[in-house]
Amino acid sequence: MKKFQLVLFFLCSQFSIVFSQSEVKISLARLKYPGGGDWYSSKTALKNLASYCNRSIKTNLNETEAVVEVNSDQLFNYPFVFMTGHGNVVFSEIEAKNLRLYLQSGGFLHICDNYGMDPFIRREIKKVFPELSFTEVPYSHPIFHQQFDFPQGLPKVHEHDGKPPKGYGLFLEGRLICFYDYECDLGNGWEDPEVYKDAPAVRERALKMGANIVKYAFTGEK
Repeated sequence: MKKFQLVLFFLCSQFSIVFSQSEVKISLARLKYPGGGDWYSSKTALKNLASYCNRSIKTNLNETEAVVEVNSDQLFNYPFVFMTGHGNVVFSEIEAKNLRLYLQSGGFLHICDNYGMDPFIRREIKKVFPELSFTEVPYSHPIFHQQFDFPQGLPKVHEHDGKPPKGYGLFLEGRLICFYDYECDLGNGWEDPEVYKDAPAVRERALKMGANIVKYAFTGEK
């Protein structure tokens, strides 16, 4: 039943709602997860990303984020789910199964390592897809070439360990179902300007890449 509902949702909403002036608006959702990590960090990120998408790629998104728990049936109402934090993540067996079904059924998860999340999310994603591993997404992939062109992959927003930004993905039968930005801090780049006082050009590049991810999640454009 969940799979049917999600597929039907996608068929009805991809263009007629998200890319139209319909009164029905879809929210970008934040994933609330257990384990002690600060799932609530980058508090202004999604509202700013939704606003930017509405202006730049003509979506009709709700500019108030939704919050959804990993084991909730409500997960299947949101084609795009954002996950971030600095610390521990723990999925129960039930949560892992629910997230797996969501992604198998057409949902899309964007994970943003806000510094310190990496070892935990890699461990927990293995509970969701034991048979899959994160692989670097090639620069030629459509997610880097939607409304905006990023021929060298992810922009760098914040420095931590002096490493280049990396975009990793989970691919299921050739479809990118999860995009993971590492050493990049995209979510921080979407925050209100006064939060980090990033240069306008840095923030603009982060929002442009975010708009590409949203567009890819909703349309799957090749």
